Amino acid sequence: MSREQQAVQQARKAFLTARSKPLDYRIKQLQNLKRFIKEKTTDITNAMRKDLHKTANATQLFEILGLEGEINLAVSKLAEWAAPRPVNKNLLTIADDVYIQPEPLGVVLIIGAWNYPIAVTLQPLVGAIAAGNAAVVKPSEVSSHTAKVMELLPLYLDPEMYQVVTGGVPETQELLKQRFDHIFYTGNSTVGKLVMEAAARHLTPVTLELGGKSPCYIDKNCDIRIACRRITWGKYMNCGQTCIAPDYILCESSIQDKVINEIQKCIQEFYTNDPKSFADYGRIINQRHFKRIMALVEGSTVAIGGDSDESECYIAPTVLRDVTSGSKVMQEEIFGPILPIITINGLKEAIEFINEREKPLALYVFSPSKKVIKQMISETSSGAIVANDCLVHFTISDLPFGGIGNSGTGCYHGKYSFDQLSHLRSCLIKKLNMEGVNQMRYPPHTTEKLRWARILLLKQVNLARWSQVAQVAVLAALAAFVVQRFLRR
Repeated sequence: MSREQQAVQQARKAFLTARSKPLDYRIKQLQNLKRFIKEKTTDITNAMRKDLHKTANATQLFEILGLEGEINLAVSKLAEWAAPRPVNKNLLTIADDVYIQPEPLGVVLIIGAWNYPIAVTLQPLVGAIAAGNAAVVKPSEVSSHTAKVMELLPLYLDPEMYQVVTGGVPETQELLKQRFDHIFYTGNSTVGKLVMEAAARHLTPVTLELGGKSPCYIDKNCDIRIACRRITWGKYMNCGQTCIAPDYILCESSIQDKVINEIQKCIQEFYTNDPKSFADYGRIINQRHFKRIMALVEGSTVAIGGDSDESECYIAPTVLRDVTSGSKVMQEEIFGPILPIITINGLKEAIEFINEREKPLALYVFSPSKKVIKQMISETSSGAIVANDCLVHFTISDLPFGGIGNSGTGCYHGKYSFDQLSHLRSCLIKKLNMEGVNQMRYPPHTTEKLRWARILLLKQVNLARWSQVAQVAVLAALAAFVVQRFLRR
């Protein structure tokens, strides 16, 4: 039996003991996960420095703070999320207990990504723990130093219920041969399709957090200086290796030079005249990705940057001007510090350009006009849309984070993580009395029975305003009427 098979079997065996069902157990595991983050902060920041050239403060800001917030929210709201959820009834079920009961799915496989290896791996784990599942966590082998830190998780969590499997492609492939109750994958769409194909063999549901080319439209009437500050921050953070980073700019030709000038100013302000030696400017994860990104620049006109050093996996913040839809850089998600500018003739053409391509994970529009923003919202489709800023929607736990179409399926964050990794079980509890009210549904199916059934079934009742006595009284009257109507012929 392989190590991967053993991990899955152990997790399932632990889940079947039902010890993860009590809320106290889940809260304890979440608190222990938070303790792991606190006690291993130095290990985490050192690993992130080696993997992605992130400073300790940047790791705290973009990896750990959001994760702590998710844990705190889950602990404080778990009793509410896990409670039965009453639903509206019809008159025929007015005296019944009708509700939705969230219950654990079973064993969840979480396949993490390398670009934010703590946040995008452990945030889904928060949802899995909160929902009462067992989990097998597969950190990305690309961010190898951070994956090594992840191996310490079982020292803090229930080591039977929560397994960590490290390794590369062979280990991931072996895991995908096993049966899970849900698979949560963060990464690119190519691998996402392989994950979905593997899951289909066991009819396992999936959450795929993918990516794509997230457009950024700049209205010529907006404050271009402020727009470019926010775009520059969103694009070059983590050296452009962010799934929701602006992938390209759409703007009219009349403002292209001004956009370039403002971005140039922001790069100098944020990263100095020498980003390579600036502590807060990152590096490409490895040489394979370095070569892939540099190849995308071929054939385009560099307006800013373009410098690189393969030995350090360094690529300077770069802007390309007068890019066309046929350029190499427009054929795939860039996932690096290269920002192409494509000129279009106004909002209508920008919307057409966006809609001719796969639906993106995020879409950004900068405009002072509510009309422009509403038109962009109503005439496009994307995982999320943000007006006059970039990336910040990721920080809001009450917003579902996820893609659509080629950019992903399913969502998470906050209660959405809990629901995504729960089975929302429909429950109806009926008493064994008042049988008379059921006469209208039993054969023979007469026209009169149909007429009354239509009234009783199609009338929705919100019982939040009804007392128990009122419900019973209505049901008793209804039963008496049915008995008189259908049994005393």
